[in-house]
Amino acid sequence: MATVLQKKNESFMEYTHHEVMEKGYIGKNLDDDGREKRTGTMITAVAHIITAVIGSGVLSLAWAIAQLGWVAGPAALMVFSVITYFTSTLLADCYRSPDSITGKRNSTYMDVVRANLGEMKVKFCGLAQYGIIIGGTIGFTITASISMVAVIRSNCFHKNGHQVPCHISNYPFIITFACIQIVLSQIPNFHKLSWLSILAAVMSFSYASIGVGLSMAKVAEKGHHVRTSLTGVTVGIDVSGAEKVWRTFQALGNIAFAYSFAAVLIEIQDTLKSNPPENKVMKEASLIGVSTTTLFYMLCGCLGYAAFGNDAPGNFLTGFGFYEPFWLIDFANVCIAIHLVGAYRVFSQPIFGFVEDLCAQRWPESGFIKNEYVIKIPFLEAYYINFFRLVWRTTYVILTAVIAMIFPFFNDIVGLVGAASFWPLTIHFPIEMYIAQTKIKKYSSRWTWLKVLSLACFIVSIVAVAASIQGLAADMKTSAGQDEKLTSLIYNVIMKIYNDTLSNSSIFSFF
Repeated sequence: MATVLQKKNESFMEYTHHEVMEKGYIGKNLDDDGREKRTGTMITAVAHIITAVIGSGVLSLAWAIAQLGWVAGPAALMVFSVITYFTSTLLADCYRSPDSITGKRNSTYMDVVRANLGEMKVKFCGLAQYGIIIGGTIGFTITASISMVAVIRSNCFHKNGHQVPCHISNYPFIITFACIQIVLSQIPNFHKLSWLSILAAVMSFSYASIGVGLSMAKVAEKGHHVRTSLTGVTVGIDVSGAEKVWRTFQALGNIAFAYSFAAVLIEIQDTLKSNPPENKVMKEASLIGVSTTTLFYMLCGCLGYAAFGNDAPGNFLTGFGFYEPFWLIDFANVCIAIHLVGAYRVFSQPIFGFVEDLCAQRWPESGFIKNEYVIKIPFLEAYYINFFRLVWRTTYVILTAVIAMIFPFFNDIVGLVGAASFWPLTIHFPIEMYIAQTKIKKYSSRWTWLKVLSLACFIVSIVAVAASIQGLAADMKTSAGQDEKLTSLIYNVIMKIYNDTLSNSSIFSFF
């Protein structure tokens, strides 16, 4: 049935550049670092970027604009887009080091940090990157389940009327999404994901366009009138003064999340073929990707706010500001779910690869980790199964699904993930690596304004994180009031684990 095959890519990784040149390993199927030849192009890079960027973030932009108003809302979108593109160009130049064109390749974000900033910063980078990836995949799971539930609810509203509650549990759809991801997670690396990213990018354009069209139709309705303002939701009418402050900061976090792809930028760049230079192609792909997403964000955010006003829902396609045509709402939500299947897979690849490489280095002789089994599928290419990859990736998907069931709060998760990831990965490390690589003189004008930019974004991230945590705590409190039995069960389980831990004195022998 199946035959054991030692994974070739791992043995390629063991060769040095000198050995590759001396032994003549470079050929049709190998790159200058001895790995499988990259075949990525600007088109595939743009597809990966759009898949990672246009996702759950776009659905909350109408709500974010409602908190900020007609002035600060669009301005924040433009500012974040310019900053994201600028720092992505800095990061693209750090893929190879010490020279951005002829230097040694760095295949992961952590490798780039290690090469440019030294070992001390790598742990902080890993904590930030993989923490954000975990948060992002949880957010994708929540959003996909909400979209699948919205399809059922849309049909229910159409059949029974808009006043019927039509309450549907998210849990079966979170499990369904997790099952799909368990299968797709066995795709080994980014090089095999191009088709999925292209499909996901098409889906993202589809539902974003539907959202724009529905918003325009609602604005054009006869007698349509909603409350909007230059400063967003009104204190004393829509929210209290404290809520206004917290929501403003949370909206900034949502917008930051809407542009987050720095966590996977280096991994995307590592798929590009070496001619033309990877940094040049990546900069062009970033410009196209960020410009395209900004256009859609402006349309979705501004038209969504014009359609719903200060009462804009947190998710403007599943919050049921739109009920008809129900079939179009259904199609849009199906597109969201399909796109998030691809987005989850693209976003999770760095942490999959990191754990697998780490374990391969720790246990180099383990057949469970290194061996692959070839399965010949009729009319298709041979499929390779690795038992460690199967177990590890399946476990990861299950854990993110469980967390998504515990914290099904879309806007707060989106804001928290965006705020926490924006400064370290999108701002701090790209700027610090650019300064180190180009040897910018300390206290020079260019050094000063880069540091000022980093500090300003750090402050924004801190207040947005605080606002998202406050919103998450408030939603958990509300949810607890609505479902006391579930809350009591979770509390009892946590307390039992806590008491069992205290009663086992041997646990303290580790400290």
